[in-house]
Amino acid sequence: MVLSTLVRAPRWLTASLLAVAPASALAEGINGADSAWILTATALVLFMTLPGLALFYGGLVRSKNVLSVLMQCFTIAAVMSLLWLIGGYSLAFGDGGANNAWIGNLDNLMLANISVDSVSGTIPESLFAMFQMTFAIITPALMVGAFAERMRFSAMLLFCAAWLVLVYLPVTHWVWGGGWLGQMGLLDYAGGTVVHITAGVGALVAALVIGNRKGFPGQAMMPHNLTMTVTGAGMLWVGWFGFNAGSALAADGSAAIAMLVTHISAAAGVLAWMLMEWVKYGKPSVLGAVTGMVAGLGTITPASGFVGPGGALVIGFSAGIICYYATQLIKQRWRIDDSLDVFPVHGVGGILGTLFAGIFASDQLGVFSGGGYADGVTMGSQVTVQLIGIGATFAYTAVISYLLLKLVDALLGLRIDAEQETIGLDLSAHDERGYDL
Repeated sequence: MVLSTLVRAPRWLTASLLAVAPASALAEGINGADSAWILTATALVLFMTLPGLALFYGGLVRSKNVLSVLMQCFTIAAVMSLLWLIGGYSLAFGDGGANNAWIGNLDNLMLANISVDSVSGTIPESLFAMFQMTFAIITPALMVGAFAERMRFSAMLLFCAAWLVLVYLPVTHWVWGGGWLGQMGLLDYAGGTVVHITAGVGALVAALVIGNRKGFPGQAMMPHNLTMTVTGAGMLWVGWFGFNAGSALAADGSAAIAMLVTHISAAAGVLAWMLMEWVKYGKPSVLGAVTGMVAGLGTITPASGFVGPGGALVIGFSAGIICYYATQLIKQRWRIDDSLDVFPVHGVGGILGTLFAGIFASDQLGVFSGGGYADGVTMGSQVTVQLIGIGATFAYTAVISYLLLKLVDALLGLRIDAEQETIGLDLSAHDERGYDL
């Protein structure tokens, strides 16, 4: 099967059309079907955070902290949206001139120069900016799961805001904004490096710097409402179609195959994680099933526009197994309290998926083939680029996240005191209860 529609121009190339075409021609280039689909995909990605991720995380914490997690997701959505408006979009996707390999510019400060006539590819640039905003919202929100139940609300806001500016925006520009990783040919369709590795590594560093929760690992800290978690997980599964298939930026074959392989990988992740638990414990858990789903979704994300259904099956099963063992390693052997398994699921999944994108994009793997490489590119050279992207993103995110956490700790203090932790963040930070029965 030939999947020629899988290979698309990188996002930065579509954005560069703005600089070379007159406004009248650009206006004529808007495609109604493409615009309608990306409008829908944008809503789906926001739906992943609000309410999907909020409910998913909210059910996993103890009842005394449920409101704090919901509050963090909501306020992150608000703060990141305004930062994206002020300068985030411009720094991520602007032409940085002599510095373009590293960061954009401020030509679109306050989203200036974006009008009803400006176009990115075949959709309005305002829609492209809004679609990308939803990615900027969910990425720092993913990190909430690592320091849940113990970080000060003010410290969380300051850290996430600074992290967006100093980590997310540069990495986005490197990969999708015309920067050096995009120029090298890194395959990252919808955010393996930009979203999942950055969030996962930032989460791991945060968990290490802030320290374990009181009582971890000796005290059991069970999810207080798995019904809420499964509800949020279902929203994540559906919303992820906007995340991956929307990254085609068009209603075309690339979007269709991205949606198909996303679903296959999620299903395989569910079954793989269930199987691991079934073998080890004699019965599968609901928590394991939904965690395997997220692992399958996160791992297929960077590869979703480049691989075929057979490759997606391998990626999903690998995600369920490898991320399962990663959670055991992080919590049981290393005893790092990444509360809701952000690094072993999203970080490890992003690393795995980015690597697999370089392998299963090949058109020489029979039923596991993807759409093929660019001219002159071999599997070896593509995998080398993928490894460079993984290593650079990991190292940069780790260093900047550590420095930011130390700075915020010096300014505000990262952690609540022992009494507040015992009471719970709902009462100590917000003077409210999640349940009053």
